Amino acid sequence: MATNLSSTSKVMSLLQQWDKGSKTVRAQILTDFIANNQNKTGPELEAEFAQAASLFFTRLTAWLRLTYMIGTCLKLQLQAINIFVSSSSGHKFLSEFMEVGGVLTSLEILGLKDGKDEDKAQSLQLLMGIASVGRNYKELICESYGTMAVAECLARSKSEETQDAARMLLQMLAEGNPKFQVQVYKGLIALLSSSSPKAQQMAAQTLRIVQKIVGHAIPSIVEPVISLLKSYHLEVQYEAIELIKDLMDFEVQESLLKSLVSALAPTKDEIRKQPEILDGMISSII
Repeated sequence: MATNLSSTSKVMSLLQQWDKGSKTVRAQILTDFIANNQNKTGPELEAEFAQAASLFFTRLTAWLRLTYMIGTCLKLQLQAINIFVSSSSGHKFLSEFMEVGGVLTSLEILGLKDGKDEDKAQSLQLLMGIASVGRNYKELICESYGTMAVAECLARSKSEETQDAARMLLQMLAEGNPKFQVQVYKGLIALLSSSSPKAQQMAAQTLRIVQKIVGHAIPSIVEPVISLLKSYHLEVQYEAIELIKDLMDFEVQESLLKSLVSALAPTKDEIRKQPEILDGMISSII
């Protein structure tokens, strides 16, 4: 009995510190929580908070909704929430997060104009944890315009870590999610025309996996994948070639071959722009 009272008093004291604390105090509480509770199960988290973990979790999600647009301790908040949401046998916390619009908030973080890449990477990790729970959660993310938000994050990010997390999430959203797999497929095709070579490479790489899941190819994939062959980046060219090889087994084979032949044939403008030294060589031969 005394132990239970002691644990309860400790939790109440922590909650009071949170309620009255400044940003610095709350950041320290979160840092300590993250350090001490990695990989704990739902029941273990409940025991840590004397069966009142939801009181702390509710405060955490409320602070996230109030401050995510200005980036206050955002990475720490997302890390702490992820510990709850991804905990084994912690479905209760996931349900509470969904009820307060957690998915929408996480997706909005990806689109913050002045947001930090490390915050966006952490938000993607949180979304991956949610998607890994099952098909219903993947569908909910997609219904919340998640495919577009994640694809745009991949295209705009300057961080390879963030881009890779976005790529992994898009792949997850296509796997075991028949209702939205074509939507993800089309989103990846759109990324082939991105101005970011890394985004182009990752999109082509992931399309090789998603193409097999979808089971058919749509004609709009031909032009952007052929355009990748003109890239100055060898890694982009490589992924394009491998994707083209895979696509030869689908209904766009004929379109691909025609486009490849057209790409190899020089245009009139390219012929006009040939170096003068070539003109001289051609004249001498003639």
